[in-house]
Amino acid sequence: MLDGARLYAITPDAPPDRIEALVGAVLRGGADVVQLRHKTLARGALLTLAERLRALTRTAGAVFIVNDHVDIALLAEADGVHLGDDDLSLAAARRLAGPGLLIGASANTPATARAAVDAGADHLGCGPVFATPIKAAKLAIGPEGVAEVTAAVAIPVFAIGGIDASNLPLLRAAGLRRACVIRALSDAEDPEAEARSLRAMLA
Repeated sequence: MLDGARLYAITPDAPPDRIEALVGAVLRGGADVVQLRHKTLARGALLTLAERLRALTRTAGAVFIVNDHVDIALLAEADGVHLGDDDLSLAAARRLAGPGLLIGASANTPATARAAVDAGADHLGCGPVFATPIKAAKLAIGPEGVAEVTAAVAIPVFAIGGIDASNLPLLRAAGLRRACVIRALSDAEDPEAEARSLRAMLA
């Protein structure tokens, strides 16, 4: 499902109606993957939002991922879940979800990437590539660091962290064609046009 994916959009912590409108816009702009990531929404409201985004992504033919919550991903019929260090282990998530759910993990070195693959990850987010407020405590690994991780595993690796139109050419120069984007889309005056531009740069 992720073989041809290039632009991976992650939602901000924002009101559900704003998120739904943003996701509709970035899907029209060509986003291949949408991840629902919301750290403050109550779980019932999160499930409702996940179901609404599932409908949008299904219509657009895009992959839908839920961050952190395997149960919500399954209830909303999402394509996958992304797990962080404080979530269920990859092995436990796989036992719960079965073989049909894509499971993503984070890695910033070849060693952690290979360990994630061995534990059952189907795809990886790798970074932070550039400095970002969301990952302020982590050192940026640069495009070269992402390229090393990408070369170490045989599953899709998406660069993440501070990526926008100004530095995307640096990813391209390092041979990278997959990127996760948050603020460059959520803060854009025209998210649809921004998504279309970023997707074209990754093609």
